[in-house]
Amino acid sequence: MTRPGVRSSLSRNITRSALSLALGMCVAGGVQAQSSVGSIFGSGQPGSTIAIQSPQTGVTRSVTAASDGRFSFNQLPPGKYVVTADGVTREVEVKVGSGSQVVFGSNATTLDRVNVIGTGALNPIDVSSVESTTVFTAEQMIALPVASDVSSVALLAPGAVRGDSGLGAGNLASFGGSSVAENGYYINGFDVTNMRTFLSFANVPFQGIGQLQVKTGGYGAEYGRSLGGIVSIVTKSGSNDWHYGASVEWAPDWGAAAGKNVRERDPDASDPLYQYRSDDQFDSTIYSAYASGPIIKDRLFFFAMVEGRSETEDNFYALTSRQVRDDAPQGLVKLDWYINDSNLVEFTGIYNQAKTKYRTYEYNLDANGDNRYNVGRHESPIESYEMENGGKVGILKYTGYFTDNFTLSAQYGYLSNLIDSRLPANPAGGECPWAYSFGLTTSTVDRYIGCNPGTISTIADLNAEPDEDIRKAFRVDGEWVLGDHRLRFGVDQENYESSHRGQTYAGGINWAYYLVPNNSVATGAFAGRPGRTVNGQLVPRGALYARSRVYQTSSSSYENTNSAFYLEDNWQISEDFLAVLGLRGEKFENKNGDGIAWVESDYKLAPRLGFSWDVLGDSSLKLFGTAGRYYIPVATNSSIRATGAESTVSNWYFVNGWSEADGRPVGQGAQIGATQTNGSLVAPNPASVASTNLSPMYQDEVILGGQLQLTENWMAGVRMIRREVKSGMDDTCTTNPWIDWAADNGYSDFDPGSVPSCYFLNPGSDVTLNVDLNGDGEVELATLPASYLGLAEYRRIHTALEFFWERTGEKLNFQGSYTFARTRGNVEGYVNSTLEQEDPGLTQDFDHRLFTDGTYGPTPNDRQHTLKLFGAYNLTPEWQFGGNLVLQSGRPVNCQGYIPLDDIPQPDQGNLSGYSGSSFYCLNAEGTRVLRQRGDEGRTPWTWTFDLAVAYIPNWADNKLRIKLDVFNLFNNDRVTEYNEFSEASRDVISPNYLNDGNYQTPRSFRLTARYDF
Repeated sequence: MTRPGVRSSLSRNITRSALSLALGMCVAGGVQAQSSVGSIFGSGQPGSTIAIQSPQTGVTRSVTAASDGRFSFNQLPPGKYVVTADGVTREVEVKVGSGSQVVFGSNATTLDRVNVIGTGALNPIDVSSVESTTVFTAEQMIALPVASDVSSVALLAPGAVRGDSGLGAGNLASFGGSSVAENGYYINGFDVTNMRTFLSFANVPFQGIGQLQVKTGGYGAEYGRSLGGIVSIVTKSGSNDWHYGASVEWAPDWGAAAGKNVRERDPDASDPLYQYRSDDQFDSTIYSAYASGPIIKDRLFFFAMVEGRSETEDNFYALTSRQVRDDAPQGLVKLDWYINDSNLVEFTGIYNQAKTKYRTYEYNLDANGDNRYNVGRHESPIESYEMENGGKVGILKYTGYFTDNFTLSAQYGYLSNLIDSRLPANPAGGECPWAYSFGLTTSTVDRYIGCNPGTISTIADLNAEPDEDIRKAFRVDGEWVLGDHRLRFGVDQENYESSHRGQTYAGGINWAYYLVPNNSVATGAFAGRPGRTVNGQLVPRGALYARSRVYQTSSSSYENTNSAFYLEDNWQISEDFLAVLGLRGEKFENKNGDGIAWVESDYKLAPRLGFSWDVLGDSSLKLFGTAGRYYIPVATNSSIRATGAESTVSNWYFVNGWSEADGRPVGQGAQIGATQTNGSLVAPNPASVASTNLSPMYQDEVILGGQLQLTENWMAGVRMIRREVKSGMDDTCTTNPWIDWAADNGYSDFDPGSVPSCYFLNPGSDVTLNVDLNGDGEVELATLPASYLGLAEYRRIHTALEFFWERTGEKLNFQGSYTFARTRGNVEGYVNSTLEQEDPGLTQDFDHRLFTDGTYGPTPNDRQHTLKLFGAYNLTPEWQFGGNLVLQSGRPVNCQGYIPLDDIPQPDQGNLSGYSGSSFYCLNAEGTRVLRQRGDEGRTPWTWTFDLAVAYIPNWADNKLRIKLDVFNLFNNDRVTEYNEFSEASRDVISPNYLNDGNYQTPRSFRLTARYDF
């Protein structure tokens, strides 16, 4: 805080009252509940009345300055405000999650300093904040050459790294060394993260975003359920002024450079290309329209917009092709009802359900029926279908400003989200039984029978609803100012339910037909007799019989309940030193399809500490630090996969033949043997799929930093960051350690079959499961010491040094950052980029101890050097230029090969034989399998990309029209971003394409935007 009456030469230089277009860059984040609000704070004459008014809504509030002159207005909607004290009036802007400071001098007619909203000078450093935060305004996002999606904007933040292109939408951000599946996403304070996989979030029309906040570390106690970063969106709102507008974004394929092909290295391959991309096409047109204004002046306001899109993507593969079309609209409505100046009710409604149309095409064949590779055109269509995703979001929030010192808010939110709902639910032919004859002329399938083409073995269970996620959440947040203490507190709970549609055989049944050869000799109980032993009975030579199988995986709903409370004291120890003392309690519960908890934790306490020191007392030099613990819940996808059930019922019959029309038997006769049932649709006992002592995954973080205002227009800062995962969670799929432990402890009748195929644990810790120790069919809890499993502890350590800077002015607004970072560990996190495994907490990383060998090293998101520069330059009042430069070092490269099986006894050997070449054991040049180390193949090359924006804002259109051209990857750089890390084509055969190019930088493209606001 600034001492009243103290003015440095620097603070005198930055006194401003100008009001102009806000193109503000990065601001340091304040501590605001839910990050959909901000604050105004400062100091004036003790006992004086400080008033604020919103020019947009007319709402006013006032407080009395404390005995030391300090005052604050908390939980303010973002926007512009007029601040008045004893006749002195100034204008400021509040940004999401930030504090805007105004300091009135000892003379009632003077103003020491104000947090300006013009572009001519820099905003004073926010000394009320300890968080590492970047805020992007709508004006800034319009000016910059950045794609119209949330992740692309978030990647501008210091320390953010683009994740693997094969995870999620392909452009998700990794913050602070985390995997891309460890972030949290919010819209107007409501959590919209997809907790099924953590790899997506609810969309909002991009032009409806008012501000976008990115928290990269040190966030306050009101936030949890994230180890990476927080991306918080605040939508636009209405005001007393009527506004209308429309925009069109056009990105034609003919304006994009062709993708780069990769040559095949195998000289015997029929296809000369390893990767074929040069003929892929993408055309996009996005259009939007909005209206906003007062329904009741000064009291009730609305903002409404609709966004439509027409996008066509043509993908050409070696022999086949596909077309994808998306033309679904989206919508946003925001209502703000100021019941009076002390009570505010907000409603946000979002519709983002999309139907994407797919069409697949026939193989490319020449006149002789031979394959034609890479021809780049569609043949005759095979199938058309739609995939439906998305849904609706509704958010209702109340804020009450009960006294000058006490504010309380309550929020309820609802989200529905369809997951790849296919229309029609199953492909053509899926209604027909999966039928084939087996071994009539060979020892394998002779031919497929009936209307099923044979490629459709399983289909969705049509008796169940499509996959869908439902979130219902509420939270209450309060702020109470008591002298030097600003107490913040709150509770929240969310229920997240994921429904999952199971699978059945196509047509509901599988029919396999067999003919007993005339020379067949039975085995087993009928050994030596003519015929064949089938299901415990003798079937004579020449007989035709059929096996039917009815297969079903469970269709059910899986619920997560996450609860939390927090208490935080922002203690102004002195005029210049702020201490933040916070504590968050988190509780997690995951239920199986029967509603029984299989993962459950008591409240886990997560301290959040911080400080902010206004060194010179004028907000020109700030030192700050944070230390905290962060937990993340278990994804519902883990519940689906770990606790789902399946059943197979098999029967055998004598038959006379089959129907060529549908593959069903003709002349079905007597049943052969008894019905065989394997599995059931009853969910497994929770203690048989997860260790009873399972602990949630958490991470500890420490940040130290400083910010310095260098001149009137320049600010610079530095942050030192250390993050360490202290407890991780994943599954393992090994039985032999239990067999060894049972033998060592005298359980001679131990039943290995009672050990689940895979089970959840904290790697490096003991495991307690229900197993059959005495072979009597009765299970009981037993604890397997960690030493038997031989799994390494879950390790990931991220250290970074971030430098960031900002320059503002009437013409040039510019921001940059340089990050030196190292992320080391034996696991990436919730997902695995190398294998592109998207199942959070269910990766291959700890399936067996051999998969942990050689794993410690630089993780996939370890980019040691990252330089970012972006900004906008107003050449003239009519012409504006924007630029975005990213220079980055490469990604670590590994060697992936098959796991050695020679010394692994059964049953683990049989299980491990089904894995692909995905361990760190690789064949050397002599054909010997040796252990490699994560990252020992070096790194991909450095890359750099420059994006350019040119905007024309003609005076003749009264500055309401903006025509803008964005060129992404202006210089069409095409360096490698991924190599093929799989060293073996098959076990004991080295792949000629090992370390061949896998991916390149995205080719150059352009986007033309026309926008009119009136």
